[in-house]
Amino acid sequence: MFRRKDDISATSEKLSERVDSVFGPGIAWQGQISGTGGIRIEGAFDGEIALRGLVVIGERGRVTCEHIRAMTVIVAGSVKGDITANKVEITRTGRVWGDVVTMSFSTQEGAFLRGKITMEEDLDLGLGPVAELGEEVVSEDIAEEGEQSQEGT
Repeated sequence: MFRRKDDISATSEKLSERVDSVFGPGIAWQGQISGTGGIRIEGAFDGEIALRGLVVIGERGRVTCEHIRAMTVIVAGSVKGDITANKVEITRTGRVWGDVVTMSFSTQEGAFLRGKITMEEDLDLGLGPVAELGEEVVSEDIAEEGEQSQEGT
């Protein structure tokens, strides 16, 4: 019935960042996750994450990653690696072994962090414009195909 203005803006912020994909508890994945959208990891992941969106490491999630870069990272499971995000939250069940660079940081009682926290006023995640994420690969492939077809004639 009565809400503080801050609560309303926090609710709309949560709606704008949502989970589009889920790695369930039985999934073990190695590789790279990049692009836009949100992901929830409940299984095991080993690799790199560079995502223009939300990354949630669920309570059963285990991530080993040299570096996670995302708009928002919420850790309820375990992360071994550095995190760079506009907003980082470590819940009471969350465990992080690595450094955190962020503009907004919060933890719940019982959360664990072994590493340093660097708070920034402005943060470049190094994700580039949205269009660049997919276009770079496509343009390189097209250029290579053009060179191959010219060599064959």
